[in-house]
Amino acid sequence: MRKKAFPGAIIPCVGSSLSAYKTHHCGFQAGREDPYLRLGSVNVFVRDQDRSLRFYVEKLGFELAFDYRFPSGDRWLTVAPPDGTANLALIAPKPGSEEYKLIGRPTEVIFITEDLFAKFNEWRSRGVRFHHSPQVQRWDAPSSSFEDIDGNSFTLLSYEGLNRELEEQRRAHTERLEAERHRIEELETAREVQARLFPRTQPYFTGLKYSGVCIQARQVGGDYYDFLDLGRERLGLVIGDISGKGTAAALLMANLQAHLHNQCAMYWRRPFTPFALEQPQRFLTAVNRLFGENTTESRYATLFFAEYDDRTRGLRYANCGHPPGMLLRRDNKLERLDSTSTVLGLFKDWDCGVGECNLYPGDTLALYTDGLTEACNAEGEEFGEERVVEALERGRDLPSEALLGSLVDDVRQFSPSEQHDDITLVIARCMGD
Repeated sequence: MRKKAFPGAIIPCVGSSLSAYKTHHCGFQAGREDPYLRLGSVNVFVRDQDRSLRFYVEKLGFELAFDYRFPSGDRWLTVAPPDGTANLALIAPKPGSEEYKLIGRPTEVIFITEDLFAKFNEWRSRGVRFHHSPQVQRWDAPSSSFEDIDGNSFTLLSYEGLNRELEEQRRAHTERLEAERHRIEELETAREVQARLFPRTQPYFTGLKYSGVCIQARQVGGDYYDFLDLGRERLGLVIGDISGKGTAAALLMANLQAHLHNQCAMYWRRPFTPFALEQPQRFLTAVNRLFGENTTESRYATLFFAEYDDRTRGLRYANCGHPPGMLLRRDNKLERLDSTSTVLGLFKDWDCGVGECNLYPGDTLALYTDGLTEACNAEGEEFGEERVVEALERGRDLPSEALLGSLVDDVRQFSPSEQHDDITLVIARCMGD
């Protein structure tokens, strides 16, 4: 018995059953409820830790796993073979101690490899001393034994069951890599397709300059903005946010965009029918119905739709459960364009109110999704509406595109870590004297 306990001391007991020698699987299993447990390290007593470290790294191809010096001066040094999680703790006991007498003894530590003869030849060519050439045991498993630089002996073993398991794992790993490659390719294709759903051209209006951007947290997302040419010198400013994230949200975002475009096109091609956008309630009621038919009960979209008339500079808007639009007047007075109805897609009996206002030269309209105001810094503080207003005030003399870029930069500087939600922003500036 050892009288002194070292950190992680383990004395392995080797039986005749080969079922114990299986290649190591990932120790974490999501379905397990009992506490995590695995083998940590096995003590090997050596005379000089640095000399032994060089042997295990240079001769055997092991890796340095841990190197820590305690305040007492003792050093905790462990190495690990390339595969697996168990480590060898290289411990240098004091001369004359009971542990010092264990240096150069059999360790009962067994290493397993898929090709014993290849590993035998490799290590022997590097100067590792083997006790004998590989021998086939009674269970048809070839083995050999070798020594480290201090004479501690180990067993090197191979068996067919290990090779079969390794082959299965390699095949499964290849399949996972291939599936991941396909997933990445599909996401990239989806990203390219979704990028085409955002406006690539902007209708020209003399009285309004406007810009938009969507910065997605993932390859695809559920945020949406659009600029719709409604005819008769009118522009539709649209911004929306689908509940949820990822591919499912992106599909619904495309669905919502299609309904908006189809409804606009349908009413435009029917000149004898009162143009639906003259009654935004009817237009959005149709969009809500169509969108709801393509969603589950738990999915919905927030939407801000504004109709701008370049002849009168009038703005009519419907805010369907979306963050309020920010209308910064030229005299720095702020008007919030709050909700006029609930979200799209949840309710069949749905009604939509409409707000109205006029724009004047120098006024700035900002529409955004909650990913902008809810971006957090390292302390967990949100960017918030107040900082949005401050940014609009600072950039009131900038062109719309420059102001949009400045506000995005402010958010990124405030929250430089990983982005957790899509950030979408539309800036419109009323022009004129």
